[in-house]
Amino acid sequence: MKIDLNSDMGEGFGPYSLCDDEAMMNVVTSANIACGFHGGDPDTMTRMVRLAKANGVGIGAHPGLPDRAGFGRREIPYSNDELRQQMLYQLGALKAIAASEGQRVAHFSFHAAMGNMVNRDPRLADLMMDAIRTVDPELIIFAMPGSEIEAAARRASLDTLLLFLADRAYDAQGRLVARGLPGALVKEEAAVRARVRQFLVDGTVTTIDGVTINMPARSILVHSDTPGSLELARIVRSEIETAGGTLASASEIVG
Repeated sequence: MKIDLNSDMGEGFGPYSLCDDEAMMNVVTSANIACGFHGGDPDTMTRMVRLAKANGVGIGAHPGLPDRAGFGRREIPYSNDELRQQMLYQLGALKAIAASEGQRVAHFSFHAAMGNMVNRDPRLADLMMDAIRTVDPELIIFAMPGSEIEAAARRASLDTLLLFLADRAYDAQGRLVARGLPGALVKEEAAVRARVRQFLVDGTVTTIDGVTINMPARSILVHSDTPGSLELARIVRSEIETAGGTLASASEIVG
């Protein structure tokens, strides 16, 4: 089975960085590149595109709310149309930078609070997906299984790739455990290995409540700001290879 391994990349700005992006590009098959609002800037975005090109990594847009201090994780009460404009602004910027480097943006993944707001509101989700389809109907939408983003993407006839988050705990309803709660982040090597192996072999995940649920995903996400993210990504890649999976970018799987 083909499996994508992706990470949110370029989320620093100026001289600041969250992880070793260059090393991470040697591990992942798809990069979700911050587009200048919650993280990133023109120079960082260009550097990420060039790194992705050099390593054969799929390029994706990772737009968020304009909130560097809160890293795009605090909800801000913008109108639906304002959120649509912010998303398009960021997507357009990355598409222009990628085109200037002879590359294309192949996939799309919301960041944090912006994604949470879209997932709660079917009308906003439809607005976003219709706008994305107008700009590029070939974009692959990264989404959590059973989410409103997945449903809206399908309504807009956009391709989707479903995500399993290796470094985040799930509850019995298949939702992510809030970051502030104990056990929300999965950082220990043994735990990550066990979760990824269970997902690859059985297509399931054990929740924080001890319940086993189905996980119909084809892409594994490791957050670059999770402590030890580079080593976690290497562990995930190793488990995919050990299980006999084929590492592939989003466009190689969906295409």
